[in-house]
Amino acid sequence: MQEKSGIVSRSASSVSSSRSGNFLAKLLAILSVAVTIVLVDSVNADAEAANSKYAGIVVDAKTGNVLYSENADRLQYPASLTKMMTIYMTFEALEQGRIRLDTPVPFSAHAAAQAPTKLGVRAGGTITVEQGILGLVTLSANDAATALGEMLGGGSEDRFAQLMTAKAHALGMTRTTYRNANGLPNTAQMTTARDQARLGIALRQHFPQYYGYFSTRAFKFGSRTIRSHNRLVGSVRGVDGIKTGYTRAAGFNLVSSVQVDGKSIVGVVLGGASTPARDAQMRNLIATYLPKASSRGGSSALIAQAAPAPAMIETPAPVQPQKVQQKVQPQMAQQQIAKTITAAQPPVSAAAADLSLPHKGPLPDARYQAAETEVAYAETAQSKSDNPLVAQPMPAPTKVKTMTFKQQASVAVPTPAPAYMPPEQGDTSVDEVTTASTTPTSPASTGAASTSDGPSGWVVQVGVSPNRQMAMDLLESAKSKGGRALASAKPFAVAYAAGGDQLYRARFGGFDDQRDAVNACKALKKAGIKCWAAAQ
Repeated sequence: MQEKSGIVSRSASSVSSSRSGNFLAKLLAILSVAVTIVLVDSVNADAEAANSKYAGIVVDAKTGNVLYSENADRLQYPASLTKMMTIYMTFEALEQGRIRLDTPVPFSAHAAAQAPTKLGVRAGGTITVEQGILGLVTLSANDAATALGEMLGGGSEDRFAQLMTAKAHALGMTRTTYRNANGLPNTAQMTTARDQARLGIALRQHFPQYYGYFSTRAFKFGSRTIRSHNRLVGSVRGVDGIKTGYTRAAGFNLVSSVQVDGKSIVGVVLGGASTPARDAQMRNLIATYLPKASSRGGSSALIAQAAPAPAMIETPAPVQPQKVQQKVQPQMAQQQIAKTITAAQPPVSAAAADLSLPHKGPLPDARYQAAETEVAYAETAQSKSDNPLVAQPMPAPTKVKTMTFKQQASVAVPTPAPAYMPPEQGDTSVDEVTTASTTPTSPASTGAASTSDGPSGWVVQVGVSPNRQMAMDLLESAKSKGGRALASAKPFAVAYAAGGDQLYRARFGGFDDQRDAVNACKALKKAGIKCWAAAQ
């Protein structure tokens, strides 16, 4: 009996030891995975900071102090960060009572034809303003952005882009130019990390009653559940938005707002090499600079709220936000909580009522007329302020009487530039490429001096970029589509001065005569790439 008891005792001890060993093994495995994740994030963040396209900034949202800055004033493509300004203009119209959350937003053929990602509403259909906002902050829907822009711009997206640019400059975003409502590629649509930080702070401070939409994790649209592309919301403590963006030319962009423990920052990462690298860099910036932010201040707005844009929406009369808005506002207080919102269903046309909305649509035709000169952005006077964020004195808030009118607003904006950019790749949140015409412009005609003539003879130009690498990326993409006509062509970038800045013409050389150059251009046009041939 004692022997059996001893056997049982040894057996129990063995089992206990085995369980303890298994527990330790599992614990070590978990710790190993955690360490691996930390190391990978660290490597990704370091690699991202060394990326040639990278620009970043972290701003204390209570004091305006810049805690971190790298290439913060370099011109870059905003991609879908453009939708932050579209949403700003929408919030402003809501606050003025010119629209309501349940106001129907009509979809024109142009809006319905925007490249994915998109809600997929057919031409003639409608959504509500609230659904449009949710579609932009979660899915980054290009068609919804264009539809909102057309409605707020009195039926014209081009006019809305003028209003966007004027609003950006009024907010102190002096190096930002908009050409569309959704961020699809256009070489004249430029911004900087510092400007995007200003816009992120302005959105939160000017419209606290609506800002909570940016923390939406998912929402119901008909029978679909649409989830957010912003992976940091809900996974990083204190992150309450704001927006992601990607095109091949822009890289992976992200603006993040963080509010925790009485501190508040806004971080911007532009030109990321990939979604994981971009997100890892933002996590690194938050972990490093949030502890350095001030817990005091914040009693007054850092970004002065500029005068409202002209009222261009055709409505019977200004209306005040009613119960729909009042029902949404309690949700806004839950900015730190991951949530799913079911958007109010609008009165829609039969075409839009179909719950199985298409995910893709035809690519739009060229949307911009050829420009007379090649312009990347409009330069503005620099501020003498010592505050790196508040780049110039802001106008005091102004009360204005708005009225509905149809004619185009008188807003001075730069001349549109050629609008071809390379096709987008990678993340499912990619905004597909849209092409438009370019106009032949010689250095002589612009008064610009070329610093590199490239191959002699006939050339084919496909666009203009703010730096040499972007121009070469554009040429690489175009050559892959040109087939045999470009097999022996030599890609090169011609630098020239414009308005005190250096830009680069993306060209193919090496053609024996005019016929070969014209044939190559025809091949590119068949592939959807606008171009022109000329003697070098």
